[in-house]
Amino acid sequence: MLDTQTDNKKISFIVSISDEIEFKEAALYLNKMRLPEGYTRDIIPIYDCKSMAQAYNQAMNQSDAKYKIYFRQDVMIINPNFLSDILTVFSMDPKIGMLGVVGAPKLSKSGILSYSQCVGNLYSYDNENIDFKSYAFRKEDGYTEVECVSGLIMVTSQDLPWREDLFDGDLYFDLAQSFEFRKHGYKVVVPNQLKPWCIDDKIEDNVWAFDTYRKIFVDEYLKKSQFMAYDWKENQ
Repeated sequence: MLDTQTDNKKISFIVSISDEIEFKEAALYLNKMRLPEGYTRDIIPIYDCKSMAQAYNQAMNQSDAKYKIYFRQDVMIINPNFLSDILTVFSMDPKIGMLGVVGAPKLSKSGILSYSQCVGNLYSYDNENIDFKSYAFRKEDGYTEVECVSGLIMVTSQDLPWREDLFDGDLYFDLAQSFEFRKHGYKVVVPNQLKPWCIDDKIEDNVWAFDTYRKIFVDEYLKKSQFMAYDWKENQ
């Protein structure tokens, strides 16, 4: 991290960019977002990154912001009160270190988020038209504690190194970081969203690369490396 004092009233948007057109669309929504009184914000674009974890480490270390919003260039944050809403969630419990818009209270033992019972809400344009409409949350405090959140958007109030030593691509960095936060004693949560806060315009991942990183994640965090691709479904 920068050798400066953390700015508790600053919010950084951190995004790895490989497609300027996609990012310009996402930036339109950022510019419409309301900024809470007394806060400042900036956007830290990362170009030519070797991996998502490497890009996020680079940005984290150059930012003095207390709150960092890591997101993909194909994610559009459509909630104009997003910043106020995330600050409200963090204020509920000082142990909350990370939040996302979709996550799993209990990750499938196969290590696959989509095979887990997820909570959250999302508009999605992917090939399967996934829409997380059915979810549970505790109404009295407005969030659900989870084991992990999806990397489409991850908001932190604490800085921990991203595991670029293990994940040198654009897969599984998110689940690994969720587990790292919990390992260090922080809560990872998904806020109650009566309407989705984001639109996900993701293109489907390469299945072979996916399984390579899945095995690394399972071995490091779940210690169940015997789960192979062919038994994903029967080991949910």
